[in-house]
Amino acid sequence: PKKFYLEPNKFYLEPKMVLQMLLLWRLPKNPFRELLETTCRLANTLKRHGVNKGDRVAIYMPVLPIAVAAMLACARIGAVHTVVFAGFSSEALAGRIQDAQCKAVITCNQGVRGGRFIDLKPTVDAAVKNCPTVQHVFVAQRTSNPTPMGKLDIPLEEAMASESAQCAPEPMGSEEMLFMLHTSGSTGKPKGIVHTQAGYLLYAALTHQYVFDYHPGDVFGCVADIGWVTGHSYVVYGPLCNGATTVLFESTPVYPDPGRYWETVQRLGINQFYGAPTAIRLLLKYEESWVKKYDRSSLKTLGSVGEPINHEAWEWFYNVVGDGRCPLVDTWWQTETGGVCIAPRPAEKGAEIVPAMAMRPFFGIQPVLMEEKGKPISGNDVSGALCIGQPWPGMARTIFGDHKRFVDAYFKPYPGHYFTGDGAYRSKEGYYQITGRMDDVINISGHRLAVNSLRGLVATKIAKYAVPDHFLVVKRLPKTRSGKIMRRILRKVAMEQTGDLGDVSTLDDPSVVTEIIKAHAQYKSLTSQNK
Repeated sequence: PKKFYLEPNKFYLEPKMVLQMLLLWRLPKNPFRELLETTCRLANTLKRHGVNKGDRVAIYMPVLPIAVAAMLACARIGAVHTVVFAGFSSEALAGRIQDAQCKAVITCNQGVRGGRFIDLKPTVDAAVKNCPTVQHVFVAQRTSNPTPMGKLDIPLEEAMASESAQCAPEPMGSEEMLFMLHTSGSTGKPKGIVHTQAGYLLYAALTHQYVFDYHPGDVFGCVADIGWVTGHSYVVYGPLCNGATTVLFESTPVYPDPGRYWETVQRLGINQFYGAPTAIRLLLKYEESWVKKYDRSSLKTLGSVGEPINHEAWEWFYNVVGDGRCPLVDTWWQTETGGVCIAPRPAEKGAEIVPAMAMRPFFGIQPVLMEEKGKPISGNDVSGALCIGQPWPGMARTIFGDHKRFVDAYFKPYPGHYFTGDGAYRSKEGYYQITGRMDDVINISGHRLAVNSLRGLVATKIAKYAVPDHFLVVKRLPKTRSGKIMRRILRKVAMEQTGDLGDVSTLDDPSVVTEIIKAHAQYKSLTSQNK
């Protein structure tokens, strides 16, 4: 009250306050304020073109600030974003747009990855031809490459320039949709996993803080793509909710050289580094000098995500990258869980971390191991189907448009429990080790065969009963872009069910499937001739 005076149509400031405001005006722009303004301009652009609360918006963009703003802009107006990895084919993109019945698409003219330019707009053009619900395509300019515009297209930056930098957030109920994200199903179309407003954000923020030991002022470096749930929870929502500086990584681990990650750590002073075992296994093939030449003293915590990390990769990551001084948290979670469910941290100070093991459930997570007949397995030093025994804030609420499929997939196998689809081992100490997908287990009778070296290796390393009936040697395996082997495809090829392989759009190179089918056919022909 002593600092300013109000009269009708007049506003008086003391000279001291005017000076303070001028000084603030001259300070560098706050990046969080800049993100807010960009988000609001984009949100107002969407609203001006008819995108309202509850409408679905597909985002097909690389890891860019404008992509993060697009996600937040949708959230700000109550629209539901569905981010599609900007490497999927037009068919895969169209399928996801159709499933979500998207009203608009936000994309870029091109992406830049590993020194290459990737055309994105032509992919979107091909996709929306089969998507009658799409009314507008907003096109951002990542490169200077000219972009031909069609009747649905709107230049995004040009449209945003004329909009206000203020946009009041839409009031939302805690259980209303925040976003949907598609994950591949074993058969049929991908599943549109739905996450809601309050529970997801709470869980993403808490797990980000406690699993990675985040503190105010830390620079958090998750190198995941925003097209995956890891990018949603630990590039965008979790870190930003905690006020963290979060890193966007658009490149690849080996461009322009195998030191790219660690150069980034040095240049940005990254404190927590969260990456995938696939990338770690790739990098450990190179000389350690690519790591050692960079200052990594800022690192406080290392994290692994996407699949169980093997011992060799764990040891290299911990000892070479972290110099044996940074806790390495091997995290287990899923698109459906919203955030980390099992990890070595949080734990009391100095608590042990067992290499290559997820270990401890997060707050509120109640792991339960189930036997085949659906009964819980008690005690330690046991294995079974991994379930979760009670709800938690970040859990998915449904599959968009198909709640029955949601119930059948996750709650019907073990009534009263969420079934993760994974198997797990509980050690003598009570720690959890993920053993792999339950539907990837191949049951065999234990017959011996003439491939002596492989037979002996399997019998020695696993067990005699585990020796397969047949070995098929192929050049490549069907891996997703996150490095996971899609074993259900191998199983269907082995069972000669290649007419229904399910969704293969998440594969890094779908042509691998054709190679394997061809190799299997040749093997069958050869064995039948030998008979």
